[in-house]
Amino acid sequence: MKLVTIDDIEAAARRIESDIVRTPLLAAGWGEPDRPLWLKPENLQPIGAFKIRGAFNALGRLGPEVRARGVVAYSSGNHAQAVAYAAAAFGVPAHIVMPEETPKVKVQATRGHGAQVVLCGAGQRESVAAELVESTGGVLIPPFDHPDVIAGQGTIGVEIATDLPDVASVFIPISGGGLASGVGTAIRALCPQARIFGVEPELAADTAEGLAAGHRVDWSVAQRNRTIADGLRSTPSALTFAHLQRVIDDVITVTEDQIRSAVAELAHRAHLVAEPSGAVALAGYRKAATPPGPAVVIVSGGNIEPPVLAEILSERQ
Repeated sequence: MKLVTIDDIEAAARRIESDIVRTPLLAAGWGEPDRPLWLKPENLQPIGAFKIRGAFNALGRLGPEVRARGVVAYSSGNHAQAVAYAAAAFGVPAHIVMPEETPKVKVQATRGHGAQVVLCGAGQRESVAAELVESTGGVLIPPFDHPDVIAGQGTIGVEIATDLPDVASVFIPISGGGLASGVGTAIRALCPQARIFGVEPELAADTAEGLAAGHRVDWSVAQRNRTIADGLRSTPSALTFAHLQRVIDDVITVTEDQIRSAVAELAHRAHLVAEPSGAVALAGYRKAATPPGPAVVIVSGGNIEPPVLAEILSERQ
């Protein structure tokens, strides 16, 4: 199995630089004294999440004739929006499969970018997407199980290394593993002194269990769907798991209450709107005793239903 390299990621950074926001590192003055906290706010991307990076890199790598056939994707939300947005930028059609339980704000945003959205039952999105590939002739852009997607997400790691070369620890949300695979590969190459921590909900902790066991484990869709972090309900592929085994130092699991507290902390202290999936890395930073030195938390997305945000903030005034 060929893994993504730093050369692939740096090429992706050049390819997508005009299509994305190069998000800043924000100094958070309320972090732990021996672990200065920095936030990487990917919620500031045009579609509100980091997924735009992988989508533009994957579409940009397609030949014009292939791309013109259109693209197909499946996603619980942020990858859906990213592919729809990138497809619109390239002027090609997009068909997106989304689970019926996807927050409405994400479904509406995906449609708003011009994509045809197909809703499906839990656990059916891959099979429905395969049918669409067959019927439309479009190219499948999976949410994480693709080297071009992984390389695109890894551009975040290049930016972190450039802006904070003495970073001591990096906290990355884990679901399907594309973000952690890409960022971990970049940080391991450019900042070898840094420790790389994946963070996932306790209610969807299949990666933590799998890495401890040395092989992927199978958590049911119903198990993983229990978490409020709807963007972290996927499970790693063989490709991403191989990357994670190579680049992740440890996986921190966090409770639902810790996730909700992190959403509120980002809103109150940083004035950043983060969805639960986007806040788990901060929850991991708060929970774990990690090495001293500068710590970067990736705020991976901000697409949260307004009533859910209001509920969380009212709980934690």
